[in-house]
Amino acid sequence: MPESQHQSTIIDQFTRQAVPFSTAPGIKDEEALALLVRESGADATDTVLDVACGPGLVATAFARVVRHATGIDITPAMLDRARALATERGVTNVRWDHGDVTPLPYADGSFTLVSSRFAFHHFLEPARVLAEMRRVCAPGGTVVVTDLTASDDPRKAEAFHRMEMLRDPSHARALTLGELEALFRDGGLPLRRRAFYQLQTDVDGVLERSFPAPGDVERIRAMFEASIADDGMGLGTYRHKDQLRFAYNVAILVGDVP
Repeated sequence: MPESQHQSTIIDQFTRQAVPFSTAPGIKDEEALALLVRESGADATDTVLDVACGPGLVATAFARVVRHATGIDITPAMLDRARALATERGVTNVRWDHGDVTPLPYADGSFTLVSSRFAFHHFLEPARVLAEMRRVCAPGGTVVVTDLTASDDPRKAEAFHRMEMLRDPSHARALTLGELEALFRDGGLPLRRRAFYQLQTDVDGVLERSFPAPGDVERIRAMFEASIADDGMGLGTYRHKDQLRFAYNVAILVGDVP
């Protein structure tokens, strides 16, 4: 898919998802946000950029402990949510910029910490985005990527990919942990820390916050149902009472800028 068409799909999807995404339990979970900030090593001397910031939850979490945080996103509706969140929480040391991630509209070394959460699986060229994050991060600074990871089993990873493409057409591809680590290694970002957690959720809740094409909802449900027997998507899907439940596997990778 051409990049311009993919960007249009992202804006379309996340304009519609702005409210349901920002209020999803797993997205706004304070423990997960605190884990990200803690693992990053952020402190009061840092200036932070959150790339593809969405509704501002990550940038606002960083703003509690750093000197200043900036969020950038391509979807205006998401930035509206971010501004509302910052106002609601009384956070004033944060700025919201509208823009793309390739290239990032900042000078080399503008920030001491550059982060991105739940966005890399939407990027057609994740290595190019990571290179931009490294470029705008000052020497001695930190680059953090938090994202869903796909199974190391190619069959399960492909099934997961097919489901996510139906659920959210702006999805590009979830990388395996090894692929994410390789991006850091190949991008000259030695890994300092890795942390992991599971984003527990249920199929009904996810579908309520998604906008698949007409007719695809039942296909998605059928894929989850079929995966129960052999964990066919690597999501640990199981039935609990009247719910289909599963968990996205999440990795936090923290790299140093030489």
